[in-house]
Amino acid sequence: VQLQASGGGLVQTGGSLRLSCAVSGSIRSINDMGWYRQTPGEQRELVATATRGGSTSYSDSVKGRFTISRDNAKNMVYLQMNSLRPEDAAIYYCNANIVPLSDPYYRTSTYWGQGTLVTVSS
Repeated sequence: VQLQASGGGLVQTGGSLRLSCAVSGSIRSINDMGWYRQTPGEQRELVATATRGGSTSYSDSVKGRFTISRDNAKNMVYLQMNSLRPEDAAIYYCNANIVPLSDPYYRTSTYWGQGTLVTVSS
């Protein structure tokens, strides 16, 4: 099972970016999916999550500016980021709670993508 994040880049303050994360591999099911971010010297923080049924939650710092969505048929999760601020600059990681086909006991494991860098210029 692999997660591949993409879509990061350099954007000016007030601009937008859309991050994507593709899940691949032998998967039985995908439960919650989410986006986290991390800056140097800081702990990784939760940005947004989306359940399989479509319920979403956001950190207070991004609420109203970011939107998480997922395409269950394509095993994809997205993060639309609008009105970006310099404090949003970070490495963004996607994660997913997945039941892999390889587990005969149907246990859920958490998988992480490799991270994509978002830089916001002031």
